[in-house]
Amino acid sequence: MLRDEFITSDTHFDHANVIKYSNRPFADVDEMNEELIRRWNAKVPPTAVIYHLGDFCFGNANRIRELVGRLHGRIRMFPGNHDKLLVKNKKLHELFEWCRPFSFHESKVPNGPKIVMCHYAFDVWNKHHHGAWMLHGHSHGSLPRGGRVRMDVGVDCHPNYEPFSFPEIEEQLSKLQPAVLDHHGKPRD
Repeated sequence: MLRDEFITSDTHFDHANVIKYSNRPFADVDEMNEELIRRWNAKVPPTAVIYHLGDFCFGNANRIRELVGRLHGRIRMFPGNHDKLLVKNKKLHELFEWCRPFSFHESKVPNGPKIVMCHYAFDVWNKHHHGAWMLHGHSHGSLPRGGRVRMDVGVDCHPNYEPFSFPEIEEQLSKLQPAVLDHHGKPRD
């Protein structure tokens, strides 16, 4: 299931200031938009599922429609704090395979860990004490992992500013040792 799926967050299409705030290697917002689209489409097949964990675009409804129309994949959207228009305008939800404002999603890698996905990072999550992964955006790579199996999957955290494949995530997270915690997040003796 997830082996052929992708995940990303915090594309911030049409947000010129994110170039400065996140030190993105683009000259201007037009170059950033086009490069992020090109890199997304080079990696994500047209029929693939891609989870977008929020902060998609700063544009208006027509711009959001245009961008979604240019991007490969069946997008499953979790609007973030900068996606106010996506939250308010229910018609825009129809652009995506599904749209779940201010929500989270649980899934599982076949023969692998449980996964919890949300725009925001959690300190504890379902089955974290059994090695479940927490995949999130919002922080643009600024949060320490803290020994937990948690990963920011935003474009600023990928070395090529593109969506992550689940094998890429698995490779990165397999290097971490999950903290030994009880189900409330307290260290076990």
